[in-house]
Amino acid sequence: MIGQLPALQVVIPLIAAPLCIILRRRGLALPFAVGVAWLTFAVSVALLGEVIASGVVSYEMGGWAVPWGIEYRVDALNAFVLLFVSGLGAVVLTYAPRSLADEIPPARHYLFCSLYLLCLAGLLGIAITGDLFNVFVFLEISALSSYALIAQGGRRQALPAAFQYLVMGTIGATFILIGIGLMYQMTGTLNMADMAARLPEVEGNRTVLVAFGFLTVGIGLKMALFPLHVWLPNAYAYAPSVVSAFIAATATKVSVYILLRFMFSVFGLEFSFLLLGLGRALMPLALAGIVVASTVAIFQQNVKRMLAYSSVAQIGYMVLGISFATTTGLTGGIVHLFNHALIKGGLFMAMGCVMLRLHSVDLEDMAGIGRAMPWTMAAWALGGLGLIGVPATAGFISKWYLIQAALEEYSVLIAVLVLFSSLLALVYVWRVIETAFFREPSERAREAREAPLSMLIPTWVLLGATVFFGIYTRYSAGVAAQAAEALLGGLR
Repeated sequence: MIGQLPALQVVIPLIAAPLCIILRRRGLALPFAVGVAWLTFAVSVALLGEVIASGVVSYEMGGWAVPWGIEYRVDALNAFVLLFVSGLGAVVLTYAPRSLADEIPPARHYLFCSLYLLCLAGLLGIAITGDLFNVFVFLEISALSSYALIAQGGRRQALPAAFQYLVMGTIGATFILIGIGLMYQMTGTLNMADMAARLPEVEGNRTVLVAFGFLTVGIGLKMALFPLHVWLPNAYAYAPSVVSAFIAATATKVSVYILLRFMFSVFGLEFSFLLLGLGRALMPLALAGIVVASTVAIFQQNVKRMLAYSSVAQIGYMVLGISFATTTGLTGGIVHLFNHALIKGGLFMAMGCVMLRLHSVDLEDMAGIGRAMPWTMAAWALGGLGLIGVPATAGFISKWYLIQAALEEYSVLIAVLVLFSSLLALVYVWRVIETAFFREPSERAREAREAPLSMLIPTWVLLGATVFFGIYTRYSAGVAAQAAEALLGGLR
């Protein structure tokens, strides 16, 4: 059974998705989907344990030998990604029933469950596969289902937001497919490890350089790297609360994983960063995204939109860590994948609680809501501290590694910009806290009451975890450091 875990990681949610349509009734489909999500998480925990105990796990689909067959390859990096993507998928779906009942018509709940599990299967497939074309296939599975999930939003802006995401996502996917096709043309293989071994023979070829460019831009669009982020604010702001929490916590993180896998494991450190200078291109974009998106977040009136711009800034932190191409920098970037997933997932879940009671997440309607919903807003404040990077929160660990990486490279200015961005985060986090706790209640807030425990407990689990992993760092930063060292070694 242990030997089948890589296949089960994807097969379980993939097969369960159409079964939700067969079950159809909300009372059957939703509990079934929750059970499937937790079973998927259990598989990822077992896989991580296997990788830590025995090293890289390789699984040949259908018994076809590599490189002719499709390989699922699990190392420290993607075991880490599988763990938090499946874990967050399970927690968010456990939180979902009350929120769904308020935001999506009950007759469509079985469709939501099917799309959610499809999206989860796609994200997990991207992370686990060692085959380049499989990456594209799973990317499309997750993308198409996420477009439909966003369109489920009750506000009229949801459909244009989903369409904009579809257009930009399709452009990004097309660029990635072109890049993969050109790489296959030059190497004759789609297996990542095999391609990494063959690339040195053709590295100077223009076709490889063009493929590198297509892949970089395509992945940049998918992960909403500034200034390719225009699809993200509306998608996060107008999607149903459950969808916002799930996609914000997972989708862009898996896209950052693709960047790491392609640039370090396939192309290699020397080609990507020393020969082509990818770090010199990514670093200014990351810094600009951090500062500009954080500044724009300050002026938002819709809190979900504020969190969306905050996500663009947080992606900048991840890319900044990658751009250093050092063990410390990569550790900071990889651990922030995990830390930001916890923080942002929890913050969007807290906003889902507010949406349930107020039917709005605009600041003017949230005035005084901290008195009616103290547990919800206390959770939001805790997540806000993580975004700022206050010591004893997970966000502090990420920024500590990034500042340390900057100082190792004698880049004091970068370290100062990271600290300055924390002050910008303090401003937009404080706007929400001040409105919620120190202003007279709005009409909607006067009639509100605390969110149900079925939503509060999962929210506090995620945001409480930001404190746990801010103190016990070996469980997150330790695995991230191991993954960074493996990446710098490459697959060659």
